[in-house]
Amino acid sequence: MSHDDPPPAPAKKKSPAEEAAEKRREKLTPGSLMKAVIRSGRGDATPADGDQVILHCTIRTMEGIVVNSTRREHGGKGIPLRFVLGKSKMILGFAEGFPTMLKGEIAMFKMEPKIHYAEDDCPVTPPDGFPKDDELQFEVEMLDFFKAKVVTEDLGVVKKIVDEGKGWETPREPYEVTARITARTADGKEILPSKEVPYFFTLGKSEAPKGLEMGIGTMARKEKATIYVTSTYLTESSVMPQLEGLEEVHFEVELVQFTQVRDMLGDGRLIKRRVVDGSGEFPMDCPLHDSLLRVHYKGMLLDEPKSVFYDTQIDNDGEPLEFCSGEGLVPEGFEMCVRLMLPGEKSIVTCPPDFAYDKFPRPVNVPEGAHVRWEIELLGFEVPKDWTGLTFKEIMEEADKIKNTGNRLFKEGKFELAKAKYEKLLREYNHVHPQDDEEGKIFANSRSSLHLNVAACYQKMGEYRKSIEACNKVLDANPVHVKALYRRGMSYMLGGDFDDAKNDFEKMVTVDKSSEPDATAALVKLKQKEQEIEKKARKQFKGLFDKKPGEISEVGMESKNGGDTAGSGEAVTSRDRDGSGKSSPPSAESDHAFDEEKPGLIGRIWPSARRIFSSLGLNRCTIL
Repeated sequence: MSHDDPPPAPAKKKSPAEEAAEKRREKLTPGSLMKAVIRSGRGDATPADGDQVILHCTIRTMEGIVVNSTRREHGGKGIPLRFVLGKSKMILGFAEGFPTMLKGEIAMFKMEPKIHYAEDDCPVTPPDGFPKDDELQFEVEMLDFFKAKVVTEDLGVVKKIVDEGKGWETPREPYEVTARITARTADGKEILPSKEVPYFFTLGKSEAPKGLEMGIGTMARKEKATIYVTSTYLTESSVMPQLEGLEEVHFEVELVQFTQVRDMLGDGRLIKRRVVDGSGEFPMDCPLHDSLLRVHYKGMLLDEPKSVFYDTQIDNDGEPLEFCSGEGLVPEGFEMCVRLMLPGEKSIVTCPPDFAYDKFPRPVNVPEGAHVRWEIELLGFEVPKDWTGLTFKEIMEEADKIKNTGNRLFKEGKFELAKAKYEKLLREYNHVHPQDDEEGKIFANSRSSLHLNVAACYQKMGEYRKSIEACNKVLDANPVHVKALYRRGMSYMLGGDFDDAKNDFEKMVTVDKSSEPDATAALVKLKQKEQEIEKKARKQFKGLFDKKPGEISEVGMESKNGGDTAGSGEAVTSRDRDGSGKSSPPSAESDHAFDEEKPGLIGRIWPSARRIFSSLGLNRCTIL
């Protein structure tokens, strides 16, 4: 090889299936598999891995005696065999012979025993009395082959696309489906004739055989396909009530239409049903991200459909409702469904009270605990302004708007929504590049403020480990950031890690004398918490350590109403403010604050025990 020649391309790594096939192919020896063409096929295409082949096969001894056949004239059932190359289990002679055949070809394969059922570790079992140790002739007629869509791993449901459909969306439970369907047995007998009026059914309600539903679940609108279903997936249904004795059914399906029905929570309580299609592709053209939305809607009580409590066409002078998603301005169930609508789409939503008005300002004529129904039309939406091309000053102004929205949501107690706003900004900041030291300082302060706001949200949500991690992102860049030390100290304290909390509060004073009042107040509160824990521990384990060896102590368990109230009354200090000067009070306790060793017996019965033992200076305790 000359110096100018490019280096050879690295060999492509073979898959485990390819390696297994190659190793199996080593069993072939000259003369062990012979082929003679009886009738030529048509075209020049041959089957490849992933193709389904459909064929008749007759097996004879070398003397011409028929051993087994799919053909009726030779004692078979008249049902062709189906294999998916690279997927189906088959004898080695078939695996090597089928890829050499054309459509319509008839060929005779002579196989030595080791190439058919006498192969070591043969993946298929011959019928009883089969002469597997004899050299045999396999007459194969290749009826058809095509690229197959394997729906189930056991090949019980396989699909052949006849005509491609439109779009990317496919139906799933509990979508409503309209389809033209014809069904035939594997030998071609029609058992379900086509109808002028298409079939209509809901996926997941056993209104069609399970295998048919699974196949339709892979189809796009207007697609035509043949779905091959074995008996395992031929469940009784209103579409086909009689299935007894059928080993396999071939369904010819044209998916005329489907209505998107979404179980938004997965428990059947919040259901979105599309009644008029919108424009665009689902879900790419939906307002998945926070946007300015314009909708018309009509709200009514679910059990009283005529009791309309609000209609934008009437109560809003015909003007649509405009709101920004992600800001808690409409009921949660309402917003969840609108985010999955296309412009121009109309949907009917049925919503339970906890996602409707029980956690949102309730209209006067909507009773508490009411299930509601909304008829919603998404007129359009506007995505947030793209920061590309904006100056640094303009970017920071846009960031302040989003941050102020997060601050408002935090004050309203909507901590998840507030956190989402702050985290969205932090993601956008990955693409912001300050041009000088002054911009760099402004940018760094803004990013630190956002991380600490995220930490405050996690505190309120009781996720102290994540709160500490958010504080660490600030302290990694600036180890003497007083506010980050304070907030992390609070998270340590609320999580029961008093030593680390004390270290953070004491460090505040060493790096900034002006923080001494806040640090002192925090240390006082920390001492109170430690004393409360110790007092409870002594009360609950009174006498536990006074017993002599061999005696068993009774542990006095805490009453249900006597739970730990750590973190329930934390004060907001002058240090605990976000970048906009708004108060950001710390938060509540988490069950996942720290990784722990596997608990012992008492630890499993009473999860708080380990922390209490630690506060008493007892890391191990054995009860005799």
